Amino acid sequence: MTAQNDRKYLEQAIALAKQGVKEGAGGPFGCVIVRDGQVVGRGWNQVTSSNDPTAHAEVVAIRDACRNLGNYQLTDCDVYTSCEPCPMCLGALYWARPRRVVYACTREEAAEAGFDDAFIYLEINIPPGDRKIPFYHAALDEAAAVFRSWKEKGDKKLY
Repeated sequence: MTAQNDRKYLEQAIALAKQGVKEGAGGPFGCVIVRDGQVVGRGWNQVTSSNDPTAHAEVVAIRDACRNLGNYQLTDCDVYTSCEPCPMCLGALYWARPRRVVYACTREEAAEAGFDDAFIYLEINIPPGDRKIPFYHAALDEAAAVFRSWKEKGDKKLY
């Protein structure tokens, strides 16, 4: 991709962010996913309009692109987003495995606008029981059995 193409697709992501804000869909975030010069996925933040805390622009765009491509992987795709992805979106992007991610604003700029996710980055490294939302391990043999059956499954599709 060229810098000119990067700018073009970032401008599309920004336009989606503006559209979402204008429509009251959620925060000021937009995302497009491109493969071979074609936009295959679009998304804008829809957290408040859908009552879905996972409806961030990148997640919405990933879902759209995967549906359009008929695949759960975004191999050979470039992701253009109006802002540096939050920790949740970062994880989703790694699972989707795009070729690269290009973003316009930084997470510091997002924090200045009221979208500060720095505490999540800090929480990730804290022991589960000591987090702001404590996580407790409740081991059950039945749960471990599901993993054992997965390991033994011969026709599984790895991802």
